[in-house]
Amino acid sequence: MACRLEFIDFICQQIASVGEVRYRKMFGDYMIYANDKPVVIVCDDIAYVKKHQAIEHLMNEAECGCPYEGAKEHYVLDVSKQQHAVDVVKALEAVLPYPKRKTKNK
Repeated sequence: MACRLEFIDFICQQIASVGEVRYRKMFGDYMIYANDKPVVIVCDDIAYVKKHQAIEHLMNEAECGCPYEGAKEHYVLDVSKQQHAVDVVKALEAVLPYPKRKTKNK
């Protein structure tokens, strides 16, 4: 089951106070970026965030799951709780690196 674009838009609205929020379709699902850093992966209308030490205290009661087959376990982010979602995304955005630019082979 693919993600609904309405759900992606809802997540982006919920976390808009973090800064520049955009999304990109990837392999049938979506990656949501905050200030150009990949912070939320959305698969089957479920928002996942990377398990990271910076958000352990915020996500200690959260469900866990794998966004796709072969992926590492992630936290499931409850985006209906706006302030909590913003706090989690801000904390992740502060510690995650920018994605590396791919170089084209000549």
